[in-house]
Amino acid sequence: WREWRQFHTVTLRWIGGVAIIGILAVLVIFYLLRGMVKIESGRSGRTIVRFNSFERFIHWMTATCFIILGITGLNITFGRPLLLPLIGEEAFSTWSQWGKYAHNYLSFPFTLGVIAIFLMWIAGNIPNKVDVQWLKRGGGIVGHDHPPAYRFNAGQKLIYWIVVIGGTAVSASGYLLMFPFYLSGIEGMQTAQIVHSIVAVLFIAAMLAHIYIGTIGMEGAFEAMGEGTVDVNWAKEHHSLWLEEEERARMGRDDSRRQPMATPAE
Repeated sequence: WREWRQFHTVTLRWIGGVAIIGILAVLVIFYLLRGMVKIESGRSGRTIVRFNSFERFIHWMTATCFIILGITGLNITFGRPLLLPLIGEEAFSTWSQWGKYAHNYLSFPFTLGVIAIFLMWIAGNIPNKVDVQWLKRGGGIVGHDHPPAYRFNAGQKLIYWIVVIGGTAVSASGYLLMFPFYLSGIEGMQTAQIVHSIVAVLFIAAMLAHIYIGTIGMEGAFEAMGEGTVDVNWAKEHHSLWLEEEERARMGRDDSRRQPMATPAE
């Protein structure tokens, strides 16, 4: 018990603080040095569909749940030393109670979202040789090189697997905590708490980097999930192999429409 309390009140706060504040510091420094990754050839004025409405719905449902789960989860670890002195005991008690309800109930749509993401995008997130070259060339983030990539580049594949593996770990350990002693005793519950909390804070740190790239880090990136379409020049610079596949598919559809219907022999 004493060791578990030491972990919860000291060790976890250090892990979470270093991970989250550390990644924020890195992102600020990187932005000051690199700035936004621009569409170097400028916008073409033509767009291509990148994510359909169902994909965007699943993404935003999962992302919204994740943000609320992250905030309410961090409150458990950091709320008492940081928030309680600022808002007082009564307000903190009310906030923590509602936060607990939100944390528990939103875990269900979050879990469904993780499962849907896994099934929806697994085909495009298997690592391949193109990913190795993408990483060697800095992925277009370092410098001004734009290595070719299919629909998902190596960086996006890394985020995908973090979401799938990390989301599975926090969901499974979280349900053990929500429904205590059904599958394990007190030691198992303590282990679940340790796994849940460590994976969660590292998950949050990784998603901060994902949010950075998808917003102020790269011009045109937010439009992919915001509107479902991206500028053709953006696609050409960041996902050229995917763009080529899409254009070949479109040309194939156009050719099939032009084929004359068969006429009966006289």
